[in-house]
Amino acid sequence: MKILVTGGLGYIGSHVTTLLLDKDFEVLCLDNLENSSESVLDGINKITGKSPIFENIDIRDKSSLRILLDEHVDIKGVIHFAAYKAVEESHKIPLDYYQNNVVGLLNLLELISTKRIPLIFSSSCTVYGQAKKLPIKESTPYQPPTSPYGYTKQVGEQIIKHTCKAYPNFSAISLRYFNPIGAHPTSKIGENPRGVPQNLVPFLTQTVMGKHSVLKVFGSNYNTPDGTCIRDYIHVMDLAQAHIDSLDFLISNEKSIYETFNVGTGSGVSVLELIKTFEKVTGEEVPFEYNEPRTGDTEAAFADIKKIEKKIGWKSKYSLEEALKNAWEWEKNQ
Repeated sequence: MKILVTGGLGYIGSHVTTLLLDKDFEVLCLDNLENSSESVLDGINKITGKSPIFENIDIRDKSSLRILLDEHVDIKGVIHFAAYKAVEESHKIPLDYYQNNVVGLLNLLELISTKRIPLIFSSSCTVYGQAKKLPIKESTPYQPPTSPYGYTKQVGEQIIKHTCKAYPNFSAISLRYFNPIGAHPTSKIGENPRGVPQNLVPFLTQTVMGKHSVLKVFGSNYNTPDGTCIRDYIHVMDLAQAHIDSLDFLISNEKSIYETFNVGTGSGVSVLELIKTFEKVTGEEVPFEYNEPRTGDTEAAFADIKKIEKKIGWKSKYSLEEALKNAWEWEKNQ
């Protein structure tokens, strides 16, 4: 069975591609290499002994995307990752975020919505904004997002929902990720952002390796037990498995479906707690300093995951300690 993975050489996409190959799916991997590298293919091959079909295509290039889909008429599902993802950066280049995240999605939907090809959409807990009640349920109303990035995910979800309603043969699931961290246990693939990392854990591991002088902790006076932000950190391998389970659910269900699911651990961890856990697991000291809060950051967010447990049968298995250990081993392997 052939699955199209857009952004398939990125951080999460590469782990999903690896897991699909492990489960004997045929994978068509699309990526424009803007925030990834073709060298990731080597890591995937070393883990699985297999390689996906790779095409260097930008999701915003509708004509090339159309040609690709015409060549691969046997695609049975699409997992869509190709998007920009940095909250802070989205404030600086909002038009780029709307062009890539929204127009790219529209191009894809225009080409698959009339076919019986289910879609798994990479959404985000940012659609909730600063939720008024924790843990966050899927029924929690949207709050105004704190960033253009968050708006692109809200808009994307609504576009997909309306498309499912308009095309009775089309089904989709939006997975609302919380905070993916970690790396493949083999250390062959992991999070390797270009330039200065926008996410906490890769910046932390790079700091400990000496690539940065100090880890900046943004905000120390939030209304949390230790004053730092609280997040729900999920191992990337658990997140990858959620995509496979969700895809199986759609493929096995012939009715038109649109669902949203939180993907997290159900537990909140503060930035300081994460730093202390990393130090305990690795024996390394993390130099850090407090900075002013970043634009767009929410105070606290962690998931209620009962819905995905009940409907899909998925639940996270990896601990925070395992995720941080894998992230550190990956960093050292670089």
